[in-house]
Amino acid sequence: MKVIQWMIITVVVLGLLTIFVGMPMMKEQTKKFSPEETASYTENGYNLNVVYCSPAKKDRVVFGELVPYNKVWRTGANEPTTFKTESNIKVNGKELPAGRYSLWTKPGKETWDIIFNKEVPDWGVTILSGGAETTRNSSKDLVTVTVPVKNIDSVKERFTINFENKEQPYLTLAWDKTKVNVPISK
Repeated sequence: MKVIQWMIITVVVLGLLTIFVGMPMMKEQTKKFSPEETASYTENGYNLNVVYCSPAKKDRVVFGELVPYNKVWRTGANEPTTFKTESNIKVNGKELPAGRYSLWTKPGKETWDIIFNKEVPDWGVTILSGGAETTRNSSKDLVTVTVPVKNIDSVKERFTINFENKEQPYLTLAWDKTKVNVPISK
């Protein structure tokens, strides 16, 4: 009986150590290679914020290999990218209520699907899949839009999310020689 009690106590302690010590250490270590970045836009009545982790190209073929085509990507590294809007907006003409969302993408050669999901999971991929499978619950997708790919002349070494303001704000995602613009309006 005492052996079973000790085994249960050992399993519980190891589980708690993993949750409260191992996971925070792993997140801290991974951010050394893919640092956390923030992009904000606070003009013309908008209050938009994106938090993401920025991996580097490191002489790799990014789209089509490192990030496969036609497969949902957590859009960055480490935890899922988050998108927050303080007011109701339209993303490429589709309504997105005020709130905080996880941002996922499905890169293709000519177009990308941009997905706003109501849930923000702790980690963007399953550990057992080696990062190949996302933790996104597709039933919680709220808005999905498709935008064209733009090829850029110079190589963007780090994955970057930004806001560009032309006549209206655009959420831009760029890495390697690829860029997508997502129009945002009221």
